[in-house]
Amino acid sequence: MNPRRGTWILALACLLAAGAAAAQNQGQAVRVKLERASKEPALRSSAALVLDATGSAVLYARRSDVAMPIASITKLMTALVVMDAGQPLDETLEITAEDVAHGRGVVSRLTPGVELSRGDLMHLALMASENRAAHALGRSYPGGLEACVAAMNAKARELGMTTSRFVEPTGLSDENVASAEDLSKLVMAAAKVPAIREYSTDTSYDVRVGRRVLTFRSTDSLTSKPDWDIVVQKTGYIAQAGRCLVMQTIIEARTVVIVLLNSYGKRTRVADARRIRRWMESYEHLHGETRSPAESAAAAPAAT
Repeated sequence: MNPRRGTWILALACLLAAGAAAAQNQGQAVRVKLERASKEPALRSSAALVLDATGSAVLYARRSDVAMPIASITKLMTALVVMDAGQPLDETLEITAEDVAHGRGVVSRLTPGVELSRGDLMHLALMASENRAAHALGRSYPGGLEACVAAMNAKARELGMTTSRFVEPTGLSDENVASAEDLSKLVMAAAKVPAIREYSTDTSYDVRVGRRVLTFRSTDSLTSKPDWDIVVQKTGYIAQAGRCLVMQTIIEARTVVIVLLNSYGKRTRVADARRIRRWMESYEHLHGETRSPAESAAAAPAAT
């Protein structure tokens, strides 16, 4: 055989083999993506619910019907009943010793005697999870604190929150309980109120206290991320509830409600929210579909 021809054949064979290997590797990568996307998101929250509100479809649920302490997610309900009552947001309220006593041991810069508008207090309660602000809102509700709690429970019944119970307006009590399914209804109701949407998704807010200007910041780091389109959100934490996060957000042009309860570790709830987003986006990018991840997974070809 001609040496040059033998060399050419050998080079061609190498090229063909390399191309076949590359194609095989690319195919394997796609299959791995499909396999990963077809599985449920690896969440670390004890209870979770992902609801596609656009298509009225439950995309993922884990212990979503179990009532458990919800910590400061409570403040969404407090804000909702205050707005329902039509109380003026520009009315000045004063922080009192009663507000401090309720949250004894809880750090707050709102000392007795501080005067802020109802709107400012709601802003701080929703954005910075300020407990004294939330308690002052409940205390100044028409009829007082007891009437506010009664209104919260009545609103829960109105929204179809069948496992929920509220005993106070801040979330510091572990007797404030609800299931993830219940909280998805609360989130969607809160998202309809412009003031709650605005206050809960703000990243920081300044209030004047005497001669000082105090800056408060959001307890949800996702509100400052430009790649997240959050409509309404609320975080929560007490020892009995773990770390909680609820939100209504836009993912792939769809309105999605995410509820995460009893997450362990400071960053778990945010990491779980990101895992959910990646899980949802994976099928959109691979297939260009608008079906739910569960529907897309069912239709995906099996890995071979």
